[in-house]
Parts: sequence; structure tokens; C-alpha cells
Amino acid sequence: MEIRPIKKKLRLYGFNNLTKTLSFNLYDICYALTPEHSAEYIEYIDEEYNAERLTQILTNVAGIIGANILNIAMQDYEPQGSSVTILIAEDANQCRSEGCADNNSESPGPLPEAVVAHLDKSHITVHTYPENHPDQGVSTFRADIDISTCGEISPLKALNYLISTFKPDISIIDYRVRGFTRDLGGNKFFIDHKINSIQNFISAKTRKLYQMIDVNVYQDNIFHTKMMLKDFDLDNYLFGTAPANLSSNEKSRIRKKIKREMMEIYTGQNITYL
Repeated sequence: MEIRPIKKKLRLYGFNNLTKTLSFNLYDICYALTPEHSAEYIEYIDEEYNAERLTQILTNVAGIIGANILNIAMQDYEPQGSSVTILIAEDANQCRSEGCADNNSESPGPLPEAVVAHLDKSHITVHTYPENHPDQGVSTFRADIDISTCGEISPLKALNYLISTFKPDISIIDYRVRGFTRDLGGNKFFIDHKINSIQNFISAKTRKLYQMIDVNVYQDNIFHTKMMLKDFDLDNYLFGTAPANLSSNEKSRIRKKIKREMMEIYTGQNITYL
């Protein structure tokens, strides 16, 4: 198989037909000592990440990747959860003036305090899933986010912003480039930007906080990264109860439950030895 070098700026025949899809699950975990606290946590999360707030977050994402918003559909569900879908189109003039090559460079995108304002047949979606264990006190919040672009830019530049905004305990991230595009000579290009790892699109400061694993299939342009917070502070996981009100045995028991929940999500399997 001939591997063609990727130039900084490809001169293409027609439209860039590459489809770049970034999909990830963000998990937040907490422990609620009583059923009342558990219900309060679900209510809090449902309000904190309601459809209106999620719409603002995804609008910022559209700005980061340089997209024109065509349509927004949002919905809050009963008893819990929200969804937002945004259809977007690439701004070709903005792409030329701001430089898509920089947008595609293998480097972290902006953080929440540095959001700046290119897609065709593209979309951004988010769905939330608050839930809790019926009798163990563990509650989780999951946000599934998909950014699919068709054109010159990559959705990876939004990753740094989203992780910094949600501050997840665990992230499961997938990135894939599908299809091909042609240069003026008719040669096919199955990817138009450099990528060795999803991690390179996340700031060094954030990477230090997480245990990270990559599983990449380079020949198929498939990239997978899992992240789990390294440090564990019980104060950050209790809802409705202060650690000072718990005995040492209770704290130890709760820590084990939370750690097991995190490891099960991170590894994708049930664990009994913790």
C-alpha cells in the first residue's frame, strides 16, 4: 500500500469529503448516603445540565471548530435527562481567512475561558443520563457527546474545552476519519491531518490529572483513549453529607464503593475484588 505524505494544505478536486467523528462518554460519580440525598443529586444534575445549558456549551463548541449553526433542537425529559442536536455548516471564507491548517494541528484546543468563534452536512449532539444504584448509594451522571464534521476541519479542537467544562471522573473517547477526498491529480487521501494520539489534543495540565490508555488502529484511522482521575478525595464525591459526619469505617466503605464504580466504568467490566 502506498502511503502518501500529508501536506500542510491540500489542493483538492471539489469538496473535502472526509468525515471526522469525535464521540465520547463523560462520567461524573458521587455517593449519596440516603435515598433523599440520591434524589436530590439527580435533581441537581438535571438542573445543572439542562437542555438550555447544554445548548450554550455546544454553541461554544461550534465556535471553537468554526461552524455556522443552522438549526438547534433541544429537549428536557421526564423524569430526567436532556438532549441537544445542532446542525452546522462550514464557513469556507472563515476557513480560508483563519487557516484550517492550524485548526488541524496536533495540539490542544482552547480552554473554556478562551473560546473563539467550518462544516457541511455536520452535527453536534449531546444526551445526558443521570442514574443511581437502587440500594448502594452510588449515583452517576453520563453525558454522551458526538461531533461529526465533513470538510477541512477536525472536531478534536473542541475536546480540551469539553473536558475542562464537564471535569469528568472518567472519559471514554473515540475519533475516526471515514471516507476519502481527492487532490487535483485524482489521488485519494484517507486523512488530511496529523494525529498520533487523542491525548495530544488535551492540555498537559489536564493530562497530568488522569490515568490514560490508548488503543489505536492507525491503518484504519481509528483512535481510542480512556481517562480516569488519578487522585481520589472523598470530599469531591459525597452529596448531602460531610466527611466529618462519617466514621472511619464508613469512609473506608464508601471509598471502596466509589473506586469500584470508577474501575468498572473505566475497564468496562464488573469487579468484585475491591
